[in-house]
Amino acid sequence: MDCIFCKIAAKQIPSAIVYENEDVIAFRDINPQAPVHIIIIPKQHIATLNDIKPEDAQLVGKIVLAAQAIAKDNNLQNPGYRLVLNCNKDAGQTVFHIHCHLLGGRLMGWPPG
Repeated sequence: MDCIFCKIAAKQIPSAIVYENEDVIAFRDINPQAPVHIIIIPKQHIATLNDIKPEDAQLVGKIVLAAQAIAKDNNLQNPGYRLVLNCNKDAGQTVFHIHCHLLGGRLMGWPPG
């Protein structure tokens, strides 16, 4: 498979890893959109949110729990942080391996885009 996120999860491509457990790995975004911009991915390849199956529900929950732990490690619980999941090209997904952007360290505007 030629998925860059799968290669990062397999540690074939170096990255600034900030969190890892059996199912999830998180690393700093190389093009940050906020002072804290972390990408959280499952180690299992799932291309888009549309490809998540009911049996993947626990894995998706683990991504959110990882985000919570990372936010705490970065002192973002208060004032707050944003989680973004994009699905397909029109929503801004550029790597087709589900991932969550954790953004924080600045005031977030609304609507986001």
